Amino acid sequence: MTTGLFFYGTLRHAPLLEIVLGRDLGADNLTPVTLPDYAVFAVAEGPFPMLVAQKGSAAQGLWVTGLTDEDVARLDYYEGGFDYDLIDVTLAHGQAAQVYVCALTRWTAQGLWDFENWQASWGALSCHAAEEVMGHRGTYDRDEVAAIFPQIRARAWSKVLGSRTNAGQGVFDGKVEVERKIRAYTGYFAVDELSLRHERFDGSMSPVLERSYFIGGDAALVLPYDPVRDCVLLVEQMRMAPLGRGDPEVWHLEAIAGRIDPGETGEETAVREAQEEADLTLDSLEVVARGYPSPGDSTGYYHIFVGLTDLPEETAHVSGLESEAENIRSRLISFSDFIAMAERQALANTPLMLLAYWLSHHRSRLRSKRRSDT
Repeated sequence: MTTGLFFYGTLRHAPLLEIVLGRDLGADNLTPVTLPDYAVFAVAEGPFPMLVAQKGSAAQGLWVTGLTDEDVARLDYYEGGFDYDLIDVTLAHGQAAQVYVCALTRWTAQGLWDFENWQASWGALSCHAAEEVMGHRGTYDRDEVAAIFPQIRARAWSKVLGSRTNAGQGVFDGKVEVERKIRAYTGYFAVDELSLRHERFDGSMSPVLERSYFIGGDAALVLPYDPVRDCVLLVEQMRMAPLGRGDPEVWHLEAIAGRIDPGETGEETAVREAQEEADLTLDSLEVVARGYPSPGDSTGYYHIFVGLTDLPEETAHVSGLESEAENIRSRLISFSDFIAMAERQALANTPLMLLAYWLSHHRSRLRSKRRSDT
């Protein structure tokens, strides 16, 4: 057995702590305590805190006892990816303990941390992310996990959004029994392989099926439309799927699109991506569709919008984030040319085809609305 540990941050959330430890903790091992002469500050770079020495303050937290060497090894793996390591401290009741801290220069402290607010906003995401992180133990070291942690968090946020999704289709609500699930690949994207049985429409259970799915996450797509000038803006960039399929056209026309970052809604992502990819400020958004582009093999889920805006006179603009190696060219196209491209199957992108026909149906309303607003 090891000495007790003091948790002041996200691991005060018992479901998260138990995921990291890989076991349940008894209530007798959890004691609310304070650590004198320290304060807990929020970190600007992420929804987690850091401990800072501050004379006269007191950090609230949990003293956790009954931990084994294996427990501490698991905690070291989880916390080490964020550059937190153990130091010795003395708690308010005089008990010796250890606590995970980072160097003061590692993260940027900004204001006191609110644990209850974090639980409500980020607790579920952190639990999903921890399940993936701990699943990599024994395969990746903690620095390798830290390198892909932005993708891990994005996948976790997609699960949070997925738990809130209910399209109201009125479909069969059968049982699904997952007998085995392994992460076959992890990188920018991920792939899971499963052995499962599911209930059939006659009430019987299927045989064991071997299946897999690609984990693509949630994304927002937005087609900027100027109702006054009656034109749209498309973006052109090199895409991996045509390259992998052997398509001679590797550069493709698309709507503006991007992954929904943790904490964002689809609407917020659409507005942000329009600014990042095309330097556009959207006036308002029209919801076109929300759904799975390929529910048989991908967790990808699209939030699709038309964004009303004033488009520039001419567009031959190249933009994109250097940090994401984006090289994106904007293309201004009249509505008549846009719908003509759709009619002759020249838009080799099904969400863009959906947007073309949706806009064709709603164009008169949007143009009338813009005239009445002005």
